[in-house]
Amino acid sequence: MLPNWLLSRRSNTLKQEQASIQSLHSNAPDESAQRDRARIIHCAAFRRLQSKTQIHNPNENDFYRTRLTHSLEVAQIGSGICERLRYHKDTDEAFKLFIASPSQMEAICLAHDIGHPPFGHGGEVALNFYMYQHGGFEGNGQTLRIVSKLGEYSNGYGLNVTRRTMLGLLKYPVLHKNIQAYPQIEHDEKKLNHYRPPKCLHDDESDSLTWVLQPLSQADQDIFTQLTKNKSKYKSFDTSIMELADDIAYGVHDLEDALSFNLVTERQWQEEVIPKLIGTKFFSIFKPDDFNQKLFSPSNQERKLIISKIVSYFIQNISIQSQHTFQTPLLDLQAIMSEEAENNLAVLKDFVFRYVIKTQEVKMLEYKGQQIILKLFEVLLNDPEKLLPSSTYQKIKKDEKHSHRIICDYIAGMTDNYAIKFYQKLL
Repeated sequence: MLPNWLLSRRSNTLKQEQASIQSLHSNAPDESAQRDRARIIHCAAFRRLQSKTQIHNPNENDFYRTRLTHSLEVAQIGSGICERLRYHKDTDEAFKLFIASPSQMEAICLAHDIGHPPFGHGGEVALNFYMYQHGGFEGNGQTLRIVSKLGEYSNGYGLNVTRRTMLGLLKYPVLHKNIQAYPQIEHDEKKLNHYRPPKCLHDDESDSLTWVLQPLSQADQDIFTQLTKNKSKYKSFDTSIMELADDIAYGVHDLEDALSFNLVTERQWQEEVIPKLIGTKFFSIFKPDDFNQKLFSPSNQERKLIISKIVSYFIQNISIQSQHTFQTPLLDLQAIMSEEAENNLAVLKDFVFRYVIKTQEVKMLEYKGQQIILKLFEVLLNDPEKLLPSSTYQKIKKDEKHSHRIICDYIAGMTDNYAIKFYQKLL
């Protein structure tokens, strides 16, 4: 049976937590997860993902993926992985007790990108340019900040979701100050890439991290927050499933976008991808020629069939293993993909990266977004009273010490389109 601390919400006292848990039915874990999922779906940060960049600017095509549609796909794949593991004959019965319900995994997957700023990773770097001496800025760190502090469902505790949901969102359970290693250079916008943030949580979220990990043994806490080669080493069982779902969505569904936009040719696919997949179980369902014909077919129906088969292939190659490292099963267990499937997914991700993510068009959009965010931060920092909404400015008046963080929260919450319009009004 799962421990009750996983159902805790931060705003509750211990007595309130116990009463809340006891008042739920025997299906308490899933009822709590459904509540978390509902709060995430209805929060403003989640809705704003519909106008935040995944690959292309949303205004440039009427068929595109945004952060919102990506998150929906990750949630569908994540819950599919859980169901596959739960009912597969090779899954250890003891492990099945700790597999998240579909509602629980959907809550984690739907929330995994809500902290990403406008203009994707380019915007992330631009914000960290101003924040690296003020606790840092990183998209996953901002996700925890929204869930634990900024969300609109409680006063001071954000969306006030359960510990299990917050634990599942801790992709990198280390603080910025413990992992940052910036070069000693002059603060210069021309050297923006030097301010690319490490994968971490903001220093301001140290209290949230402490709360999430508090019920764990000290030994588990110490191991879980360890670093290796200047990055976090461990993640929870739920996080491992969410990250696999994220990788599959990135490699497969972004490939579908590339095909729809005609960003890749069949010849490039035949020469650079097929030779690396031949001889693997990737083609266990259909022959390569038939596969290629349907993938590059003008028929959306045929292409969708192939895309769904590819997703299914990767899900079917995921299993659970124990690390034999932690006392807590939700830390010790990990979802892993078979080596062959992992290599095949890497082939797809690399293909998408080279022909979609690193195209000149995308790089120009990223650069443009960075410049917009840099300028917005500069002018808002110089004259917050005149340019910020009254409610945001009042926060700065009450807490001038954290003015950088308050302005950062304001910009990070913008959609791509809102940031562009705000920029055009100011300059």
